[in-house]
Amino acid sequence: MILNSNAMRCKVHKVFRYLLAFCFIGFITSCQKVINVDLNSVSPAIVIVGNINDQPGPYTVTLSQTVNFSEPNFFPAISGAFITITDNAGTNDTLTEINPGTYHTKKIVGVQGRTYNLTVLANGQTYTASSTMPQLVSFDTLTVSAITFGNDTNRYPDVQFQDPAVVNNYYRFIETVNDTLKRRVFVVSDQYSNGRYIGYVMGSDSALHNGDSVKVEMQCIDEGTYQYFNTFREADGGSTSVAPSNPISTISNNALGYFSAHTSRYKSIKVPNK
Repeated sequence: MILNSNAMRCKVHKVFRYLLAFCFIGFITSCQKVINVDLNSVSPAIVIVGNINDQPGPYTVTLSQTVNFSEPNFFPAISGAFITITDNAGTNDTLTEINPGTYHTKKIVGVQGRTYNLTVLANGQTYTASSTMPQLVSFDTLTVSAITFGNDTNRYPDVQFQDPAVVNNYYRFIETVNDTLKRRVFVVSDQYSNGRYIGYVMGSDSALHNGDSVKVEMQCIDEGTYQYFNTFREADGGSTSVAPSNPISTISNNALGYFSAHTSRYKSIKVPNK
């Protein structure tokens, strides 16, 4: 999903703002020397985003490249890459570039429990990643819950499901309201709720309104994908990060991005009148 490219760009901007603020404070307190910060000194990095799910393909891998701080907020596509995905069942799939920087599979199939290996040859470099698709955890119910903060009561999607007794399950939820994909990151671990029936309220930046059409995708993801989106969420104003930072990549060779093999289930609801 191209979500990560734009949001990662935002995080890089924030990091440089913190750096500039730190340098400015050091200058006015010491008054000994001026520190010059070269905002264009960061080398461009490749951004790889790949997804495989247990629904019919084709599946997509996108390649783009970061740009310098002063340049427009646009990540140029990387064309002409050689990309393969293999699985532990013996399938080897060479992807086809259908649009600049967008590559599709031809024959790989997403199967629960199967491990997938991604190899990308681009710009003279090789990048690899691996992801194992977890077993499906059923998406039980999607409702709307009211949450009160002070004098305000707002409504948000509430997803409910039974976590299995097996430890280390990870989930991602993607919200679409009135056909508009929401950028907020929602990930859940069963670290403190293993084997329990979980109700998770997706409190986003904007509350739901009467008549809104809401669709939520529930993904069962592996640990690497969870760690990527969890650091992404924290850097984007989540609960624990002290300062913004780039998410933990699941791709080798200092690439940014992630490769995720996951299950995918959807539920929809129309927000009732209060």
